[in-house]
Amino acid sequence: MTTALLPDAMPRTGPFSLDDEPAYRRWRDARLAAHPASVGDLVVEMKNPLDPGPAEEAALRDRIRRCNMAVFAGPVAEQATQERMRAFAARFGLHRLDTNMLADEDGITPLSVAADGPRRNYIPYTDRPLSWHTDGYYNTPDRPVRGLLLYTVRDAAEGGDNALLDHEMAYIALRDADPGHVAALMRDDAMTIPPNAEPGQPPRPAQAGPVFSVDAGGNLHMRYTARTRSIVWADDPAVRAAVAALGALLNGPSPWVLRAHMAPGQGLLCNNVLHNRTGFRDDPAAPRLVYRARYHDRISD
Repeated sequence: MTTALLPDAMPRTGPFSLDDEPAYRRWRDARLAAHPASVGDLVVEMKNPLDPGPAEEAALRDRIRRCNMAVFAGPVAEQATQERMRAFAARFGLHRLDTNMLADEDGITPLSVAADGPRRNYIPYTDRPLSWHTDGYYNTPDRPVRGLLLYTVRDAAEGGDNALLDHEMAYIALRDADPGHVAALMRDDAMTIPPNAEPGQPPRPAQAGPVFSVDAGGNLHMRYTARTRSIVWADDPAVRAAVAALGALLNGPSPWVLRAHMAPGQGLLCNNVLHNRTGFRDDPAAPRLVYRARYHDRISD
């Protein structure tokens, strides 16, 4: 494939260039060899919640280097949890919180079932399943969500399981199947989120952009949702074929999809990998509570 046929945003050299097959093969082989065999390989046990010691921090960084994510586990932090989350994230270079309209004033969002208010209109604040997505897929290109921190304080009585997929593994699977899938998903108009307006909030204009992009540091970023409502894909056969291939990967028996249940005291630190959540049933006396912090930063090396 010649560079003249590629989207303007696609790099011309390096592992994410379709014209640089040797660089891609070196990067691909290293990523496949480093990928964890099971979700248990992602877990780092911590003595103090949200406050890793040097060895624990090194273990978290090792897992993030291998597959862009780590699961941490320790005693439940019930006091000053949001403040401790900010300090924990800062240890990994995450400082610029994505202050979306449904976040608390400190920029961190409590995810629980909302009985009333604007949150009840959005699936993350219900007990319904969440389809595959990366966070902030509706953000403007200058405000991408690159880092994500989730922390479970209270579990559901039943359900609420997660599936996780490193977006770099999704890229590899699609490129190996057909490099045209990657080219299609790097189009600037590949995926558009229609405009939205909430009472009392500034209207959000339509947001068009690529699914895969490469940042100034040469890192792969992904913007995606499997939702079929409130989303418009480019009317092009190549884009439709790429979206179908990605859907088949996410919903098929992929060895790269890791399944986890985040119990109280457990959390996910990641470079905004693909994830979903099954539906759940709450205990009315102690409803599920997960804190979410989204960052414009990528986890530092």
